[in-house]
Amino acid sequence: MAAKVEAFVRDIVVPYEKDLRRDHHGAPTDELVMEMRDKARAAGVLTPHIKADGSHLTQRETAVVLIRSGLSPLGPLACNTMAPDEGNMYLIGHVGSPELKERFLQPLIEGKGRSAFFMTEPANWGGAGSDPSMMKTTCRKDGDHWVVNGRKTFITGAKGAMMGIVMAASEEEQSRGGACMFLVDLPDPAIVIDEVPNTIDTSMPGGHATLTIRDLRIPAGQMLGAPGEGFRYAQIRLSPARLSHCMRWLGACIRAQEIATDYGCRREAFGKTLIDHEGVGFMLAENAILIKQCELMIDWCASVLDTGSLGTAESSIAKVSVSEALMKIADNCIQVMGGTGVTDRTIVEQVFREVRAFRIYDGPTEVHKWSLARKIKREWKQSREALKAAASA
Repeated sequence: MAAKVEAFVRDIVVPYEKDLRRDHHGAPTDELVMEMRDKARAAGVLTPHIKADGSHLTQRETAVVLIRSGLSPLGPLACNTMAPDEGNMYLIGHVGSPELKERFLQPLIEGKGRSAFFMTEPANWGGAGSDPSMMKTTCRKDGDHWVVNGRKTFITGAKGAMMGIVMAASEEEQSRGGACMFLVDLPDPAIVIDEVPNTIDTSMPGGHATLTIRDLRIPAGQMLGAPGEGFRYAQIRLSPARLSHCMRWLGACIRAQEIATDYGCRREAFGKTLIDHEGVGFMLAENAILIKQCELMIDWCASVLDTGSLGTAESSIAKVSVSEALMKIADNCIQVMGGTGVTDRTIVEQVFREVRAFRIYDGPTEVHKWSLARKIKREWKQSREALKAAASA
């Protein structure tokens, strides 16, 4: 499957990179996405990470497929392996009832439309960002429905999505530190998009919307899982989602390295090709080392998730390590290519922009390091207490 995906992306998707069907901030339009998906469906590579019986590939298997889908920024869109849909499919597949899977999951698997994940809230509203416990969007029971009110921001793909997962907290759950998740059809008049800002990245259709939710009525049967378990479900989704981001953007950086290598081996300056100058050759060599490190880090974290572990710490380690390495790889590629590297003549400058955003999305590097530091301190305390207990015994 990975070989089929790679051939499809290189032969069919790459030529679309010059297609002018883009929205106001440079992202591909849904018309373009659906045209590519029709071709992916015909080639047998649509939603390749989910089998015909509805089961998912293992995380290690998913890695080899999603890395190849990422060889073009358009590849995940064409193959239906993109964020947030891939993560939403994973979550609904693991938590949703048979009825919810049939209604909301199956159309996503078939690539009939896009989805959104409504969690992050505006900073100027004091809402949840990297700390989900700050969530201010509320839900209350009203007969056979739940009523949701609040605000959300950086909701990727909300504009033009056909369904979404909304996170909110009832007053009771807020006091206990819990939240609820709901599946909703989109668009809905109760969800008003306030703005879709221009951002440094341009690969996501619909952009990253800020929106207001006013008296959104959701049938009780559309709650995803149990009340108050939303943050736990988010962890089920977020660890694999962090890793799949690493997979896709590793694929993009592998392609950027190919482009920069071709440039460095053809371009001549000061009497020899660029790669024969140590300053350039060493950057490409460093990239080769970092790419292999990323592959191994992804495979390690995937193997942990495949045991059934949430892999919270492991996914934080992988996300930091891979995102920082990919930033260096993309930066090196631009540097090797000089002026050409900062133009849109190749995808290298876009890969640089996308990876820069990735260092923030799904948790900034600093938040993951803070979380890991807390774990290190907690384990130190536990080891000290164990030593004291052993000594007293």
